[in-house]
Amino acid sequence: MSPALLNDKKHIHFIGIGGSGMFPIAQILHDKGYYLTGSDNNETDTLALVRALGIPVMMGQRAENIEGADLIVYTAAIMSDNEELIAAKASGVPCIERSVMLGILTQCYDNALCVCGTHGKTTTSAMLTEILIDAGLDPTAVIGGKLPSIGGNGRVGKSERMVCESCEFVDTFLKLSPDTTILLNIDNDHLDYFKTIDNLIHSFHTFCAMTSKEIIAFGDDEKVRRALEGIEKPITFYGYSEENEYYPQNIELHEGIHTTFTLMHKGEALGVLDLHVPGKHNVLNATAAVIAAMKAGATFEQAKQGLAVFRGAGRRFEVLGHVGGVTVADDYAHHPTEVRATLEAAKSMHFSRVIAVHQPFTYSRTKALLNEFAEVLSIADHVVLSEIMGSREKNTIGIYSRDLGEKIPGCVWFDTFDEIADYVVKEAKPGDLIITLGCGDIYKAAKKIVKGLHEKFGE
Repeated sequence: MSPALLNDKKHIHFIGIGGSGMFPIAQILHDKGYYLTGSDNNETDTLALVRALGIPVMMGQRAENIEGADLIVYTAAIMSDNEELIAAKASGVPCIERSVMLGILTQCYDNALCVCGTHGKTTTSAMLTEILIDAGLDPTAVIGGKLPSIGGNGRVGKSERMVCESCEFVDTFLKLSPDTTILLNIDNDHLDYFKTIDNLIHSFHTFCAMTSKEIIAFGDDEKVRRALEGIEKPITFYGYSEENEYYPQNIELHEGIHTTFTLMHKGEALGVLDLHVPGKHNVLNATAAVIAAMKAGATFEQAKQGLAVFRGAGRRFEVLGHVGGVTVADDYAHHPTEVRATLEAAKSMHFSRVIAVHQPFTYSRTKALLNEFAEVLSIADHVVLSEIMGSREKNTIGIYSRDLGEKIPGCVWFDTFDEIADYVVKEAKPGDLIITLGCGDIYKAAKKIVKGLHEKFGE
């Protein structure tokens, strides 16, 4: 859809404006001078940011909320029987889903840097944003998680650069207009929608083919290579192999959450980079972010400085507390590849024990990847499971957390977060790392655990 849709619009209304994916779009349109209104059903920290911009918010979603709007944007999380959405679609006013609006906005920038891939999108997008800001290149950004330095998951810059996290789920990213594509990896995710890995690869191929300028891609991934077959845009490959144009060498883990590595370019050392998020997988994410930043105008030294101040994105190995010698962290990992990377990083950090608290996400994924989840969760010293978060699904296949737990030695499982927190707090000892894992609301259990540890240790 063309940016021409915005030409004669003055009042844009957002249904579900408090959503994490909606607010960055609202920020951009507000900065461009449009009058915005919004509605939501629940008070959130994001709504406080919306109101701070002077945007009126109606609590509760009712038909009269759309009055006066000449364009309406809604989040895909809104159910089809929502009164306000029904009224919007019947009003004759243009009514578009948020991903369509995001796609329009990517066309408004000369260099939309679109970060895609099955894993690592949020971290890499956040790294790239941090580097570009630190380099004075003033990007606009739409990120899937919170970046502490910008106080949220989006910002409005004054340059022609836009960092945009680009999600493949239900082909959402095909609504975007990438100028520079950063392709991190392709793994067997969202197969409830794509059905086969070949279909998933084809979608990534389609997205990369839409790129107007250049592609930066992980060259060690055979599926990435397949996705790029036949694409004639300039491609820069990175990876561990020296056959790539860029590759890391001399990777060293230091005390705490600190890794250093040398970034190589065609056999020449560019310099040593400091990384303050854990895991070898983040060395690759950092490599991709630094390459993209340099191609967007940053020098290597500027990229090095920006990466050195990066301390992670929200829910990406986010440390929530140190209490009584126990560390509590939270991570978004919800696919076996991500869980493996997170737990291997955790095990490399010399804690006495790693206790993983995992919330399986969707019944179909849990059943399809049951053995893979059991294998990677077993990396932890002890595993605690919540019940499966069904999200958009109903449990028609009869799968439960106990089916996963029975495959993991010593695993326990509970129905509620209160039960999980009580158990974990009782079991926790100084020197332990407790890490919650999942893309649902398992972070709530982490917060309860931190509170319980304060009570246990009197801190």
